[in-house]
Amino acid sequence: MKMLDIETGLSPHQPEPPTKIAGFGIPLYSYPAIPPFLQGNPNITDGYRAHLSPKLCVKSACILSNETINIWSHLLGLVLFTFYQLYDNFYYLPENRAETGDHFTFTVMNLCFQVCMFCSAGYHLFSCQSEVASRRWLRLDLAGVSVGMCGCYFPGAYYAFYCNQFWESAYMFAMFVLVGVCLLAQAHSEYLSNDWYRRRLMLYAAFIFAGVVPVMHWVLQTGGFGEPFVQLFMPKVLVMYVLVLLGGLFYISQFPEKLFPGRVNMFGSSHQWWHIMILIAFGWAHHMGVVVFTHWRTHSCTIVTQTNNDDSWSLYTFLGIKV
Repeated sequence: MKMLDIETGLSPHQPEPPTKIAGFGIPLYSYPAIPPFLQGNPNITDGYRAHLSPKLCVKSACILSNETINIWSHLLGLVLFTFYQLYDNFYYLPENRAETGDHFTFTVMNLCFQVCMFCSAGYHLFSCQSEVASRRWLRLDLAGVSVGMCGCYFPGAYYAFYCNQFWESAYMFAMFVLVGVCLLAQAHSEYLSNDWYRRRLMLYAAFIFAGVVPVMHWVLQTGGFGEPFVQLFMPKVLVMYVLVLLGGLFYISQFPEKLFPGRVNMFGSSHQWWHIMILIAFGWAHHMGVVVFTHWRTHSCTIVTQTNNDDSWSLYTFLGIKV
């Protein structure tokens, strides 16, 4: 015989009644009605999916819930960077006499963005299935963030130190180490816990701001802020950082729902703004890659400051790629 909760009259394992039945018969719940593993932002008061089968999770992408924008912003991002992957490698780069190293760099950049978009959309689509599924997809989502940041840095390291293969390889190696540290940290049993929330933020913040080091090195190596090359690309680098920082501020502050609880459940919540900012930042990073690739098609290495001219220092040579 099932025991009933004295206050609600419901079985402890029975979900509370939904506040709305959406399309496909999918129930939507208020914040107090969802299981603890889906809770986290009480200022988003309604529109939650819960207790769905994988099939209904997929169908729920076609209804209006508080996850609709989160799902579709990065699903469309996945489509966008899949298009770029094909367009860059089969049309744009060949039309502009790209070398193998250029193809490799653009492929890695777009692939990193694709992985990030896929993992993010997958988490927001399937996290309502069960606690086990939610935790698995959350790990993939956080791993995707690390991989996505790698996609921003990879073409930067390649083209910023295009004439200095030693530092090009050094910074690429350092970037892969940082990604590895982020991924290894996820193996900790407490990584997804609330106690590790600040540590996770600090880890990703360190990853983001670590990119300042090669940027300043590039500025100094190129000749300072007065150089035309620096004046052309430094504003573009700053725009990308501003986009990421704005997204991070939305994410951390939970603005605007903290000021307007329940008013932005479906549209305009902080996590939706975070998604949009990251999508724009990745698109901007791709734009920067195109612009700097075009620069090196029309400019040669007139001043080379590399410490060793031996091609063995190059990451591409190590990988067996002729550039």
